[in-house]
Amino acid sequence: MTYLILASASPRRLQLLAQIGLTPDRVLATDCDEAPGKTELPKTLALRLARTKAEAASQAVASEGQGDCYILAADTVVARGRMILPKAETEAQARDCLSKLSGRGHRVLTAIALITPNGKILTRCVESRVAFKKLSKDEVNSYIRSGEWQGKAGGYAIQGLASIFIHKIVGSYSNIVGLPLYETAALLQGAHYPVIVKGETR
Repeated sequence: MTYLILASASPRRLQLLAQIGLTPDRVLATDCDEAPGKTELPKTLALRLARTKAEAASQAVASEGQGDCYILAADTVVARGRMILPKAETEAQARDCLSKLSGRGHRVLTAIALITPNGKILTRCVESRVAFKKLSKDEVNSYIRSGEWQGKAGGYAIQGLASIFIHKIVGSYSNIVGLPLYETAALLQGAHYPVIVKGETR
């Protein structure tokens, strides 16, 4: 029996996996220090965090005596140039993020890490580009009141009210939401996890 563990507490990632017919057998959220290193680049950070989360989940599963499972983890980073924007936890952080994104383009990078039953670690990092309109004070205030920014990388969620701020994206939409579906499916299939069986979703 193939067993899939999602090492993430993100409801968005669960919803995205459901879009391609995948329901993890278990969700196992792991904690790690997400602060970037002083000179760490956005892609390096995303890959490090995804791998760290996958490895932490793997260790937790091993301590329970469970083996023969696939462990999938991901992390999303929003960057303007080399500047890494935080996952906004306070109103001040959210306002600062929106100020930095207003009228500018930025990158959204999601790294995925997959640990296979034989212990091999596979990783990918997908980049999408997003362009924001110039935001008015009223738009910023309204978005802050919505609370959608809480815990979101860069202080916004593309699948919510912030969609009206975005006039252009280049690349994967699901990547911006939090999990690049094409690359995730390809990684699972390449590792012999049955994403599609006999023409039907798993």
